[in-house]
Amino acid sequence: MLVCVLAVTAAIGLVALAAFLFRKLNCGTDDREPRGASAGHSGAMLSSLFLLVFAIAIVVPWTTADSARQNTYAEGQAAVETYWSAAELPAPAGGEVQRELRDYVSFVLDKEWPVMATGRLSPEGSSRLDTLRTQVTALSVTGDDARSAKSAVLDRMADLSAARRQRAADAAAAPPPGVLVLTIFTGIVVVVFPFLAGARPRGLAIVPLVAMAALLGVGIYLAWDISHVFTGGLAVKPDAFMSALQEFQRIPEGR
Repeated sequence: MLVCVLAVTAAIGLVALAAFLFRKLNCGTDDREPRGASAGHSGAMLSSLFLLVFAIAIVVPWTTADSARQNTYAEGQAAVETYWSAAELPAPAGGEVQRELRDYVSFVLDKEWPVMATGRLSPEGSSRLDTLRTQVTALSVTGDDARSAKSAVLDRMADLSAARRQRAADAAAAPPPGVLVLTIFTGIVVVVFPFLAGARPRGLAIVPLVAMAALLGVGIYLAWDISHVFTGGLAVKPDAFMSALQEFQRIPEGR
């Protein structure tokens, strides 16, 4: 924050110094017109700055949501692979692990997904997954096939846990708060700049300005609306987990 304040102070000081020196050296001419070189240059730069910040406010959440959506499908696939591997476990352990997996995925769909709108995951989901992992680890199996099946289930559950941690990171992800603040600030400056430059629009001349202000307001609202991965206009839906539940139905029950 201190660096930002120093940078702003230095920039303002540079403008003041340049204005003072050019006046002392009698260089250039006075520029008091709204359509003068100073106003035109400043207006163009302010518009460019707003577009840059606005693009960041849109692109960053968009790419984050797209990545989070792909991560949910990776997690759903990990659940399906775990379910397949559990089918090879000896009875009754295989069926019990599959039932716990169904309960876990149903819990994510019904109870955990709404919680993620707040930027976090439910502790109960992690507890369920850890309990299931401990249960599989504690299984006493004999024979190469059974040991291989147990190892496969644990490997798939490790993938599932890693995918869950990634979903937790995605739920907490958000653009830097300064981006939205700067977007709002530059948007306001762009709207009032003609007045600051000395222009006094009247009649139909003010219509484009009002239209621009309205569209800027809509754009800033959209930037705020999509700033969270699991809520708003780009909210990631639990389609991957719904597909996983449907996939479970066609996988054989544990032996």
